[in-house]
Amino acid sequence: MLWTTAAFVAGALLNVDRIPLWATAVLIACAAWQLSVAAHKLPVLPKAAQLILTFVLVACVVANFHTLSGLPAGTVLLVVMGSIKLLETRNRRDRYIVIGAALFLLLAACLDRQALARLPLYLAEAGLCCTALVVSAYGGAGLDFRVAGRLAASSLLLALPLALVLFLFFPRLPGGFWALSSGDEAQTGLGESMSPGSISQLTASYDPAFRVRFVGAIPPAQERYWRGPVLHDFDGYTWRHAAGQAYQPPPLRYFGEPFRYSVTLVPGANHWWFTLDTAVGSTDKHAFLSYDFDLVARDPATQRMTYDALSYTRTGSSQPLSNYARKLESALPANRNPRTRQLAARLREHAAADPDFVRAAIEFFRTGGFQYSLTPPKLDFDSVDDFLFHTREGFCGHYASAFVALMRAGGLPARVVTGYQGGEWNPIGGYFLIRQSDAHAWAEVWIDGRGWQRIDPTAIVAPDRLRRGILDILPDAVSGGARLLYSTPLLAHLMQGWDALNTAWNERIVKFDVNSQLGILSRLGVHSADWTGLVAVLGSGLISWLAWVAWHIGRSAGPRPADRLARAYARLCNKLARAGIARDSYEGPLAYAARIGRRRPDLAPRAQPLLARYAQLRYGPVSGQVAAVATVAFERLVLRWHVARRRRTAQRRDDESV
Repeated sequence: MLWTTAAFVAGALLNVDRIPLWATAVLIACAAWQLSVAAHKLPVLPKAAQLILTFVLVACVVANFHTLSGLPAGTVLLVVMGSIKLLETRNRRDRYIVIGAALFLLLAACLDRQALARLPLYLAEAGLCCTALVVSAYGGAGLDFRVAGRLAASSLLLALPLALVLFLFFPRLPGGFWALSSGDEAQTGLGESMSPGSISQLTASYDPAFRVRFVGAIPPAQERYWRGPVLHDFDGYTWRHAAGQAYQPPPLRYFGEPFRYSVTLVPGANHWWFTLDTAVGSTDKHAFLSYDFDLVARDPATQRMTYDALSYTRTGSSQPLSNYARKLESALPANRNPRTRQLAARLREHAAADPDFVRAAIEFFRTGGFQYSLTPPKLDFDSVDDFLFHTREGFCGHYASAFVALMRAGGLPARVVTGYQGGEWNPIGGYFLIRQSDAHAWAEVWIDGRGWQRIDPTAIVAPDRLRRGILDILPDAVSGGARLLYSTPLLAHLMQGWDALNTAWNERIVKFDVNSQLGILSRLGVHSADWTGLVAVLGSGLISWLAWVAWHIGRSAGPRPADRLARAYARLCNKLARAGIARDSYEGPLAYAARIGRRRPDLAPRAQPLLARYAQLRYGPVSGQVAAVATVAFERLVLRWHVARRRRTAQRRDDESV
């Protein structure tokens, strides 16, 4: 009962952070009650009480989740119903049911979270459940936990080829194998608005945002801008995405060679799929390219996902911007930031054309005494005026906001682009890791005849930001633990190795789908675009596995190690004969033990358990594999008894414990 309870409780604990506190309390209470019943310390809970408790707990699940279906509600229902089943467990069949519930709780945990770090927990629970099954099946045979553990491990190893064949070739629907996801896996990320200081808060996080694996050439660091939400509306303090105000953009011209890559997003709450600036388009049916060249998903990425993209880092447009687009991208709130308007007017007076005005603004930022900081002072109501003429200290959000406001005040269409810049190269995995600390904001300005041009005012003030990264120029930007990992080469290398292993796990195991199956078939020489090839290979694999298992079982079910067991039994009988009580030729081991109890009570406590063990091994329902292990243990006991005849008290304690 202890093994059965341990298996079920461990399965529930895999989901303990997903189930309500009251369900955990029910689990602990029921497990403790049943173990107390097994130890004869508490009475059995009456059937009527069990029935009432069942209805109450089901009602609690419905009240908590408003349903009994789905992974969260189903997991809690399984925990509380399994706990009630524990209370009425009396025989082997009941124990099998409870252990089966533990295995389903293991499955629920696997469907909920597939992180590599949880794999040892899942393997341990699988081993514990199988060991509990062995103990329940052979508990009456005097099986100790080491023998049970070995049998469980050998059974799991025997089933491993079958699991591998089914994983690789069992036909599955398009999409990931793990179809269920939890809505609370969303991570912090860029949103649809930006206020002074909002990106600096995001940059303080060292969590991953996404990973990028290039196919072929890799762009230099100064061109690795990862485009996210584009912000158009400005109220004088906060920039927002212009929802529902789309327009037809002028067609783009692309210069240079394109970059091909795949992006793996961590779970998030927004709809943006980050791409290298600027993406050409998307062939994925779950996303589309918006009018401001964002790749927008139709649904939030609530689980880890991978997509392919193609981008050019240099683009242009010779056609003019429409009047509606020019009005939208030049709008500024009235009666806000008057000094910024005056500055724009002065710069415009000395500029012969739009490019000259842009260069004058860039020079103002370069020579204006601005400082790059993650902890700037708070800004007043007219935030741009306060930043440009008073504090002159800020982060990328401050600089992008002020530059775009200055451009609009001078009559040029401009907008704020948020996303990420740079990335950490992982040489072990061969990909870039972009963290939340790489969050960035820059400006885009429309120049007639050239189109939208990227201008990064932060790079003007702090050029090292593009070459070295945020942690190199502002090491205090993140927590002490992140700084330690980043500054210690050995720890950084270990973290890169772990991240590469995690990435491989997610790409090759968690994201294994029907396309991956067809790719394996192609490498095996089976060129089939449907399930026919999968079924053929699956059938061949199953037949091979069954043949191997039949051979293994046939070998294990052969003659038991009778010679070795017989030799150990003969050695035991010889020792007893030297002690003055020999076995008659017609006596079996149990009859011999009974005669020893009558004739030599002093030998009975030591001899009778050994004779009973021999009878169980020789005639009891013990499988060949278990018998082989138990025979070795019996042989050792016989040898130890011979050595310990001079220490009878110690030997008696050993024999009693055996």
